[in-house]
Amino acid sequence: MSTQTSSTQKASAVDFQDWAQQLQARIETVLARTLPAADIAPQTLHAAMRYSALGGGKRVRALLCYAAAELCNTSVEIADAAASAVELIHAYSLVHDDMPCMDDDDLRRGKPSCHKQYDDATALLVGDALQSLAFEVLAAPHLCADGHQQVQMLQILAKASGSTGMAGGQAIDLGAVGKPLTQPQLEGMHQLKTGALIQASVLLGANNGNTAQINAVRAYAHNIGLAFQVVDDILDVEADTSTLGKTAGKDALSHKPTYVTLLGLASAKAYAAALYDKALAPLAPFGEEARRLRELASFITQRQF
Repeated sequence: MSTQTSSTQKASAVDFQDWAQQLQARIETVLARTLPAADIAPQTLHAAMRYSALGGGKRVRALLCYAAAELCNTSVEIADAAASAVELIHAYSLVHDDMPCMDDDDLRRGKPSCHKQYDDATALLVGDALQSLAFEVLAAPHLCADGHQQVQMLQILAKASGSTGMAGGQAIDLGAVGKPLTQPQLEGMHQLKTGALIQASVLLGANNGNTAQINAVRAYAHNIGLAFQVVDDILDVEADTSTLGKTAGKDALSHKPTYVTLLGLASAKAYAAALYDKALAPLAPFGEEARRLRELASFITQRQF
């Protein structure tokens, strides 16, 4: 994450759990500082934004961003901005996904969804405001010495969030309810809905990377983004609501196509393992410098919660 080699070596000496906890705490602090205070008008909107973005989640996208930053010696200032921007986009997507017109879920991160804690109109505005704030963070003056580089970051996040990224994937998902999908169709949907923001997280963190590093992390992110969704589908079957922090079994009840319904549970687990191997392969030339990305791949594919 630091531009100093000695700092990278020091960070590598920390075990994964400690590293992850330190950066989860860091991104929480960055987000708390970035979000408007709850006592600033409009107070309800700002309180609801903080309710939705703070105090929950594993921060996988932020961790991927920081891990790619370590590999590519991206400055801590850019890594913080990129990590907070992807987390703000992710939080906005969860708020909107939970609304009655979308996935209609009353629980998120172990507490009432934004529209249940407040109301539908507030939740809609929360999502809008969190999305805008993400781009405001990346557009901050003097974030990058190279203005072209900063514009590229904005383009990466915009494409990952829009109709050919996350929003488009959600539209396909809504249209696929109750319909059989082939594996390529299912993968295409999830490359947009889940994978696009995961890939953006890694590419934004790799802001300072050379061509070989960027090509490697792009291939890594493609495979680990798919693996993330496969494991999500498995957990929706195997884990309970209190463990997940959201309603378990919702996909089956909603008749959504998943990797488990398409492949079966055992084959879905085998596919997640194969995607893990494919994600690690492009990182091989970078040795210890890519340690955190490899550890995150393991965490994503082996997580039980």
